[in-house]
Amino acid sequence: MKKQFYLTLTLSIVFGCIISWVDTRPNWDDTGITVGLILISTMICGGLNPSRAWLWALIVGGIIFVTNMILHGNYGSVIALAIAFVGAYVGVGVGVGKGLSQESKGV
Repeated sequence: MKKQFYLTLTLSIVFGCIISWVDTRPNWDDTGITVGLILISTMICGGLNPSRAWLWALIVGGIIFVTNMILHGNYGSVIALAIAFVGAYVGVGVGVGKGLSQESKGV
């Protein structure tokens, strides 16, 4: 259980940092791909560890929001948090429904 938590924690931090880095590039202007990456990454984390989906959404979305706020004063990027929550809880539904997570198996 702890191993799965730390794996998912590491993944969510890495996903958040990579998406945030790409999103803050000067020539990057493709919001649709950024939204897709947020959804996919939080779906993966939510499916791996469904009991803490809220945490994975806060980490991924929070890193993106804070980075954009600090570097560009872009407070509108708070929408990344909402998108991250949607992705995380869709991942919970898919992961539990398919029996992918260890938590859904009672392990």
